[in-house]
Amino acid sequence: MKRRDFSLAATSLGLLPLMSPAQAQAQAPKAGSDYAVLEKRVPVDAPAGKVEVIEFFWYNCPHCNAFEPALEAWIRKLPPQVSFRRVPVAFQPSFQPQQKLYYALEGMGKVDEYQRRVFNAIHQQRQNLSGEQAILDWAAANGLDKDKFTEQYKSFSVASKIQRAKQLQDAYQVAGVPSLGIAGRWYVDGEMARSMERALQVTDSLIAEARKSA
Repeated sequence: MKRRDFSLAATSLGLLPLMSPAQAQAQAPKAGSDYAVLEKRVPVDAPAGKVEVIEFFWYNCPHCNAFEPALEAWIRKLPPQVSFRRVPVAFQPSFQPQQKLYYALEGMGKVDEYQRRVFNAIHQQRQNLSGEQAILDWAAANGLDKDKFTEQYKSFSVASKIQRAKQLQDAYQVAGVPSLGIAGRWYVDGEMARSMERALQVTDSLIAEARKSA
């Protein structure tokens, strides 16, 4: 979903076009068309010797919801030399409650358990999790300790992570979600790669390149 489309998020349920595996594999990724090379490198948080990969996402985005199963399967196959993390975007101030939701889950060590639950609540169950109180109530109703979740949600640590997310979003020049930033050097999304499935293949190629040049 591109930045210009977020005002239509409540009704836009179309997905990015898919390519067949044969089509995707036949086309080697090209800089400038299949992915962007950043003019200025972005500092990474990954330990030395590891390639950092970031997924930029928004819980309300239908494309992010559709992408999640493929992304999770891809993550499970990553080599130990890759450091993966998610970054929730905020193209508008109204996105911040969901940024806090993600980072509260992260602070409690619950992302793996709850990431798909949040997407399901919004996209399958049609719950409105756009505001703080709705999020806090949802957390309590879904097995999380409300006091501990609220403490995390309103913590200085979460506020700091939101600031860092904004810096990364700007540094990678994120044009839409879902999208991927690789090694502080490259950016790819479904529009550039022509599908998110191929975006993952492009990312694999860029990971290999980063490891060779490390």
